[in-house]
Amino acid sequence: MSITLSDQDQLTLRTAAYGAVTLIAAADAAGKPHKAATNGSIALYSATGLVGHVLADKSTGVNLDGKSVAAIADHVLPALTAAMSLLKQQDPAEADNFRNTVIVAVEAAARTHEGRPGPTPADMIRKITAALDAA
Repeated sequence: MSITLSDQDQLTLRTAAYGAVTLIAAADAAGKPHKAATNGSIALYSATGLVGHVLADKSTGVNLDGKSVAAIADHVLPALTAAMSLLKQQDPAEADNFRNTVIVAVEAAARTHEGRPGPTPADMIRKITAALDAA
């Protein structure tokens, strides 16, 4: 199945994926947020399929600014749900690819410490997963 995504659709996917990594980095501000962002971004750049092509595009327009984690989440969590809904309508396999890509990226971002993520990043992963599954 061939998918055609508008520029806005692609921006939604990039906002959702990179925003999820941003949320993990922001939720772990006391830890190593730069390392979290780097690890998560590397995972996103490693994506394959249509999702990989969209995430590799370095076009501008992704706005992940916010004065708080809550402000970023208000923008990113709905984008995650919208991205999944959009992809499910056009190609369920690509929706699964997107979901798996985001989960791998947030888990990579959260593993900046030895062992498991702390309670705050772990809670953010649950919120991100819930947003992905809400579609």
